Amino acid sequence: MDWANQGTAMANLTINGKTLTLDVEPDTPLLWAIRENAGLTGTKYGCGIAQCGACTVHIDGVAMRSCGVSVSEAEGKKITTIEGLASGNTLHKVQDAWIAHDVPQCGYCQSGMIMAVAALLNEKPKPTDADIDEAITNICRCGTFQQVREAIHTIASA
Repeated sequence: MDWANQGTAMANLTINGKTLTLDVEPDTPLLWAIRENAGLTGTKYGCGIAQCGACTVHIDGVAMRSCGVSVSEAEGKKITTIEGLASGNTLHKVQDAWIAHDVPQCGYCQSGMIMAVAALLNEKPKPTDADIDEAITNICRCGTFQQVREAIHTIASA
């Protein structure tokens, strides 16, 4: 038995374009690897059961709730967090719209909401209200859903 490596596991994750080797078990939720091991704290813990959406990231361009994805499931895939959404000093169009429409109140859920909306707009650049209702199931306790919808429609009409 190799006692030097007992109890340690390594995962290679590509997060925001950088490949990181993290000391995590394969069944660790991706959320914790992102926050605790990679030090990217923009992705938030909300419920831990993939229901609220605060932990939403993109995995190969698809919005996923990172608390419900294991590190082993994410290996070999392109992971984008809120920290990787902007391009240099240029905010993503969803981030700009969030500012223009005063969407965040407390802001806790907003990184996940922004990631979900960005994925929706990549898939459907001009979503209908039905598309928004179907795709954006993130929970905002401050109730900013109307501002979110207005921001989405502003982007879609640009």
